[in-house]
Formats: sequence, structure tokens, C-alpha cells
Amino acid sequence: MKKPIIASLVGGIIIFIWQTLSWAVLNLHQASQEYTPKQDSIMAYLNTQFSENGSYLLPGYPKGTTSEEMEKTMSSREGKPWMQIQYHKELKVNMGANILRGLLTDIVMVALLCWVLMKMTDSGFGKIFMACLITGIIVFLNSPYTIHIWYPKADLNAHLMDALVSWGLCGLWLGWYLQNKNEQVKK
Repeated sequence: MKKPIIASLVGGIIIFIWQTLSWAVLNLHQASQEYTPKQDSIMAYLNTQFSENGSYLLPGYPKGTTSEEMEKTMSSREGKPWMQIQYHKELKVNMGANILRGLLTDIVMVALLCWVLMKMTDSGFGKIFMACLITGIIVFLNSPYTIHIWYPKADLNAHLMDALVSWGLCGLWLGWYLQNKNEQVKK
């Protein structure tokens, strides 16, 4: 019981450290958070247009729009600007709670993977490492890349690097720590 707990805690911390480096220290995701000197006037205008928190795709369609109307609107908008807006009435930052939630999420992710890895027989370092890398690729393909297909992300390469580096580092740890003792003897 102790082994999966230690594996999950250390693995989650490894992923969390990479996320901190990626977003805060190395600033790899800057492309998705660009600055505009017009931000105050843009925000003032948006505050007059939105009354609720929400995610908006412009151009969009009212509920109940038929497929034919959607297609007609999309055809007329081809080649013209579009945008996504995440609107929030007020900025609330609770760094402590957000950091804790992020760390706990990382630990739970690694714990779920550890459960799968510990069910494997003949689980040597290489197999565990590759399973972790494949997990990183699945994570990347399932969310950042799939979203990018429809709504291009400026920091897609940073997300790919995050997936490969964080899960690769975690794989080095888990491969060493969880490898089957019989595999260690063979070496």
C-alpha cells in the first residue's frame, strides 16, 4: 500500500514542478497570453456588452438555429475575423487554493496511472517509462490538440512539450521506483 502512495506523491510533484516551470518560470505559454495596449478600452467595452460570466464564440448562433442557417452564416463569415471570449465579471485570484488544487490533481492523475502500471506483469523500467510517455501523448491529443483542430491555440507546441517532458520525467521516476524486482535482477 505504501509503494503506490509514494509513487503517486512523487510523480504528482514532478508533474507539478514541470507545470510551474513551464507556465511561470520559462513562460512557454506566453503566446496564448499576449498583451495589447488597448486592453483597458477593450475590457471597458466588453463590460458594457456582457452581463454574465461565460464563454463566447463570435460569430455564434442563437439557440434553435437550424443547420441550414448555421451553414449560411459560416459561408458568409469565411475569411473574416472570429474570436473566442472567456468573460468573467471580476478577477478573483486565490493562488494558495489554485496551487493546492493543481498539485492534488497531478497526484490523482499519477495515482490513476500507477494503478494501471501496477496491474502490469513483467513491468520493467522501459515498459513503465513508455507507458508514461504514451499517457502524456494521450493527454495532449485528447485536449490541447483536439481543441486546436477547431480553435487554433497559439501555444500548442508548449502543450506538446509539457506533455512529453512532464510525463517523461514522471516516467523516469515511476520506471525506476515501480519496476518489477525480477526485471532488476535480469539486468
